[in-house]
Amino acid sequence: MSQETAAPPRAPRSRVLPMVISRAWWTLRFAAALYLFMGALQIMKSGAAGLAGLEEDGLLISNWASTLGFGWLGALLVLSGSPIAASALTLVKGGTINEIEGFTMVTGSRLGAAFVALLVAVIYAMRGTGAKRKPLSTAVMALTTTFVIYVPGSLIGYALLQWEPFHRLSPSFPVQFNDLLSVLYGGLLERIEDLPALLLFVGGLLILLASFKLIDTVLPKITDESLSGSRLELLKRKWPMFGIGCAVALITMSVSVALTILVPLVVKGYVKREAIVPYIMGANITTLGDTLLAAFLLNSPESVRIVLAGIVGTTIVSVFLLTFFYVPTRRAIWRFQRRVVSSKTTLLAFTAGLFLVPLAILFAARL
Repeated sequence: MSQETAAPPRAPRSRVLPMVISRAWWTLRFAAALYLFMGALQIMKSGAAGLAGLEEDGLLISNWASTLGFGWLGALLVLSGSPIAASALTLVKGGTINEIEGFTMVTGSRLGAAFVALLVAVIYAMRGTGAKRKPLSTAVMALTTTFVIYVPGSLIGYALLQWEPFHRLSPSFPVQFNDLLSVLYGGLLERIEDLPALLLFVGGLLILLASFKLIDTVLPKITDESLSGSRLELLKRKWPMFGIGCAVALITMSVSVALTILVPLVVKGYVKREAIVPYIMGANITTLGDTLLAAFLLNSPESVRIVLAGIVGTTIVSVFLLTFFYVPTRRAIWRFQRRVVSSKTTLLAFTAGLFLVPLAILFAARL
């Protein structure tokens, strides 16, 4: 009898070692991702000040409109807004662009970040045997909703940056944090300080992209299966959907991931397309969380103000629309997406416009 009662504890003990190894491996990957993320920002900051093509009246950037188009196009090309937004903050820290230009570049990165949802939708449509318009219309709604909140939200953010009390804000990490950065990266930055500025900036950007990929491997995975069952009842209501969108983008640190999750959810019938607008709004607010962290890591009050202005602007617009104009907004977005996906021609024109508009903005800015 005593042997039978003593046997069960052995099973849990046999799982302790694998659990310890698993957690140690997760901690190591997380630490490596964080080290790369912070290091990439320091390297990009070192190269930002010497970029001749990005300085005032340079080849690519001449005013706030050019940074808007530059950030938008950059997010389209790398299929993510976060690296481009972080690049904007390093340029502001390096004095290459001013605060308003940095703000419009961050805004542009947000406008282009949702493009990956359209790519995923096209893949689903090609694989599917029926209801091929569902993934496409979901992606178009994601892109359209992003524009609906970011365009007026950017105007509010711009006004905040011009408001003297807000402009006087100087949030930053404690001074001791800068000492820690010097210990971690001081030697490395001294060795590479003589390298060409463009090489430093591009190299830092590549490291930043790698850090985001590594971060993706350690963050909790949120899939359409994890949202199935009773949780899906929340996806039918406005404010729970808004909260879930905020939570998913904050946890995954990517609006691209948060929005692409919608595609399989809609295709499998877990959630109706008519109900996804609040989710998209919430995701587009908290996706700036990693950008805010980057601003603090750069020890740049200007960068922090830029991100805070974007968060406040989009939050005000989203809450206002959801509170007072939810039904008209949802119907307008629904009607627009139906028109876009009604034919291959209109869908192609919509997709082409995502690239042509920022290119046109860049061209107009040079004039």
